[in-house]
Amino acid sequence: MRMVRADALRGSGLVAVLLALVGTLTASASQPVAVSPPVSGPAVPLAVDSFRSSRSYSAVAPPVRLRIPDLGIDTSLGRLGRNRDGTVAVPADPAQAGWYAEGARPGQPGPAVILGHVDSTDGPGVFYDLTRLRAGTRVSVDRADGTRVEFRVTGQRQVAKTRFPTDLVYSPTLEPSLRLVTCGGTFDRTVGHYRDNVIVFADAP
Repeated sequence: MRMVRADALRGSGLVAVLLALVGTLTASASQPVAVSPPVSGPAVPLAVDSFRSSRSYSAVAPPVRLRIPDLGIDTSLGRLGRNRDGTVAVPADPAQAGWYAEGARPGQPGPAVILGHVDSTDGPGVFYDLTRLRAGTRVSVDRADGTRVEFRVTGQRQVAKTRFPTDLVYSPTLEPSLRLVTCGGTFDRTVGHYRDNVIVFADAP
């Protein structure tokens, strides 16, 4: 496009138009600009940590007792946490079972995990006969508020401790479920432990 020099516009009406336009812009810049009132918008968002997920299930009391009438098991339940290496602790008393307190409570959606010894140097442990459980066997758990929740055995597995199915035992479930865990298989005298675990699976009817 051909450029037009400024001196070529002198004496023409276009110069007057340009000068008038410049004057208008200069005057406008010196005047305060009217600002439209802000449009009402949404409130300032809440901080992320102020949000809380709503619980979709009823809170239940912690378990205090396990009963399996077909095996003659009637034991109080201790509370179990984790060892320093992250593994779940086992009951100190071979005659008492323990509930993994960092997991679901019996009756809540998810797997409630209860552990017990198969034996000790003094004789059979609380879960000595656990392998005798068959599908349909009734298992009851008493809770601290006096309520009771019932489960029915659906099956069991014996697995090597080196291949313990952590996801299968501890992963969330939509419905209340129960896992009973003890030792099994052959005894390794070099380390003083059984080589396998026995896992019984039960669901709320």
